[in-house]
Amino acid sequence: MKKILLYTIGCLCISLSIKAQFPSGGGQGRMMGGNANIGHFYGKVVDAKTNKPVDAASVTLVQSKFDSVTRKRKDTIISGQLTKSNGDFSLENLPLFGNFKLKITAIGYTPVEQKVAFEFKMPSGNAQGGDFSAMASAFDKDLGNIKIQTDSKVLEDVVVTGSAPTLKLAIDRKIFNVEKNIVSAGGTATDVLRNVPTVSVDVDGNVTLRNTAPQIFVDGRPTTLTIDQIPADAIQSVELITNPSAKYDASGGQSGIINFVLKKNRKAGYNGSVRAGVDMRGRINAGGDINVRQGKINVFANANYNQRKSIGKGETTRNEFGTKTPNESFQTNTNTSYGSFAFGRFGADYFIDNRNTITISQNIVNGHFDFKDRNNFLIDSIETNPVFESQYRNTDGENMFRNYGTQLSYKHLFAKQGKELTADVNYNRSRNNNDSKIYSQSFYDAAQTNPKNGEVLQRIDGGGRNSFFTSQIDYTNPINDKMKWEMGGRSQVRTFESQQLNYYTFPGGSETYIPAISNKYKYTDYVTAAYVTFSRQTRKNFNFQLGLRAESSKYDGEQLFTKQQYSNSFPLSLFPSIFMTKSFKNKSDLQFNFTRRINRPNFFQLMPNTDYSDPFNYQTGNPNLKPEFTYSMESSYQKTFGKRNSTFLATLFGKYTTDLISRYQRRDKLGQSSDTAFISTWINATTAYAAGLELVLRSPVTKWWEINYNVNIYYSKINGSDVVAGLENERTSWFAKINNTFKVAKGWSIQLSGDYNARSILPVSTSNSGGGGRGFGGGGMMFGGGQQSTTQGYIDANYFADLGVRKEIPIKKNTLTISANWSDIFRTRKNVTHTESPYIIQESWRRRDPQFFRFNIAYRFGKFDVSLFKRKNMKGEAGAMQEGMSGVQQ
Repeated sequence: MKKILLYTIGCLCISLSIKAQFPSGGGQGRMMGGNANIGHFYGKVVDAKTNKPVDAASVTLVQSKFDSVTRKRKDTIISGQLTKSNGDFSLENLPLFGNFKLKITAIGYTPVEQKVAFEFKMPSGNAQGGDFSAMASAFDKDLGNIKIQTDSKVLEDVVVTGSAPTLKLAIDRKIFNVEKNIVSAGGTATDVLRNVPTVSVDVDGNVTLRNTAPQIFVDGRPTTLTIDQIPADAIQSVELITNPSAKYDASGGQSGIINFVLKKNRKAGYNGSVRAGVDMRGRINAGGDINVRQGKINVFANANYNQRKSIGKGETTRNEFGTKTPNESFQTNTNTSYGSFAFGRFGADYFIDNRNTITISQNIVNGHFDFKDRNNFLIDSIETNPVFESQYRNTDGENMFRNYGTQLSYKHLFAKQGKELTADVNYNRSRNNNDSKIYSQSFYDAAQTNPKNGEVLQRIDGGGRNSFFTSQIDYTNPINDKMKWEMGGRSQVRTFESQQLNYYTFPGGSETYIPAISNKYKYTDYVTAAYVTFSRQTRKNFNFQLGLRAESSKYDGEQLFTKQQYSNSFPLSLFPSIFMTKSFKNKSDLQFNFTRRINRPNFFQLMPNTDYSDPFNYQTGNPNLKPEFTYSMESSYQKTFGKRNSTFLATLFGKYTTDLISRYQRRDKLGQSSDTAFISTWINATTAYAAGLELVLRSPVTKWWEINYNVNIYYSKINGSDVVAGLENERTSWFAKINNTFKVAKGWSIQLSGDYNARSILPVSTSNSGGGGRGFGGGGMMFGGGQQSTTQGYIDANYFADLGVRKEIPIKKNTLTISANWSDIFRTRKNVTHTESPYIIQESWRRRDPQFFRFNIAYRFGKFDVSLFKRKNMKGEAGAMQEGMSGVQQ
């Protein structure tokens, strides 16, 4: 009776313990009828040679289960974790019955797999109390020290530098690997984009994507940096997102997103590089980056210093009809900008634990450029008694700019597969000073020996500042391995402030401030947004994603001199998106997507103050501009073929835009005076249509030769009949790019790239384009310079070729790289523009820095010792392990 009583009490205690773990029904509380989750495996992972503990080894427990869908048994990960610094691991809340496999992997070691199980026996008839203790202890099993062997092959792979493909085609973006772009070494992001498929860069550095200025992002967030303020050596990759989904900011209208991913390494130990270079004009560039990771902290830093001297030339012929005195003018222009800028980026990742990471980073840009602009004009009136006049207009100026960007982000990985929460706060602010002195004088003769009047000095005290604050939270929750929800919210505030004070000194007089043509303006933009997307994958390799984004926006502007205020608000706008993908067995995919987006007018398009710095090209904004709305559709086919996995991508796209923001020239009064002149401004055109076909081919022809082709065919039509009856601009254009990379000998590689751009309509500008060629002060561009975007004109055909050579020299486990690049090798990069209106016909050409040569040297170093691998990249090793644990709860 005593033995029976002890046995009954023991079983009762164990049953109560099991019931406490799972109080609900479903059979989980029945020790024999269910699979009670009270098991516990633990142990330690050690190096087989040194017996030292192995930190951050991935430990997963797999059980074979019956799949009711496929009606077959399959392995399912039921638990897992990374080992602690002492090599310990502990897997709890495990089912008691069944056969399991324990899998252990670690960087630099051979994977280990072994069978484990809970083994216990029911007490016999003569069992004592100790037998019940032994039975209970069987649920808590020590697996002991598990030894893993060093894998020398894996260690060799760590130190040998790999080679990523030049172009990677993802489902919603194209990713361009900057490391392979030899011709951009020592340059800026402008030089990088010249060789990116589907992107066009003109002679002034203005960027278009599908004939529209794109939004510029850095590390996935909007930025106040211009592309010529980002060194090419600081860029890891470039992502092209041509039709962003509801997850992304709806701003941008017709444009896509160009995202620059900056270098930040999370390899354990330490690694980095130093580099230096010089160009044909004796301007140097230098920089370096370092990454150190140990324990829970990853620290990274990057610094670059670039000196630049840029020389441009051009000519313009202009006929004016809508004036009291019709005239014809001819202008020659030479402009030079020279100076330097420094770029710094540093930050740290703090790995709180296996699933929580905090990152903080800081960008700092500081630059100073001087510019000289020399213009000569010949002006002849078209009259019975013509009046001839020549004039010089010479500008000396300087541009100083500063930019600071701070990002704080947090990421939490849940134990459930793919479930995560991210939150970040970004703050960017910048300031620039643009001061210039403009000397002008008119003459009666072309040789400028017979003066019409004395020299006039115009001094411009200009500049501005802006700030950009964003906060964002994103949450991803998979329902199962085939379906998931994503949702998030975003808030942004942008503030711009600009001033231009004009002072004149006339012959024989003193400097006088002219308030009538001076201005100071402030503008603030607010956007609040939330989104939700649902994704599902069906059995027949068909995926779809449905998304909806809601945004409300408001902007307030004030003319600070006159206290005149402007404002507009849009309480709520909805932006749906649909993405569908069908995968086929022959390594091909078919995709279709649809989105609705908005383009809000930017600060310079809204500012009602007229820029009088160039009397041949007055410019002003339009505070009555409305946002434009764009409906975009894409259909893509992607195919991987051949022994070398060549990739072909064809994309057919179409866009329809209402209230298109477009540039327009009109004749109007100058300030408060009665004089009139031609002024460039912005209008809302009635509608715009665009369609095109993109063809991209990446083909490794041989082991030593890879070709990237890109052909874009583009049609566009802008209807401006609401401004001028019958005003339209319609054109079909195309461009082609080819990029060849040759590995001609051991360590030697050559890159030869070329572009051809057919005649095209003048591109449509959008907000937040990121600037480009004018970041260094510009000022010297003729007739106002920069990108002329209008309903009235075209850009003529042009072509160019670039060449780069690189040699990589292994030095022990590090690498020395020597490279040289030569841009526009045939001196053919020339921008020819035609602009016309009812009042003006203008033809101009510009050329900048032809046949430009740079020489660069870089040294990459790093120590990749297994003992330094403390907590490898959470997204890589741990994240992959977590994603497989679909059966584990938080």
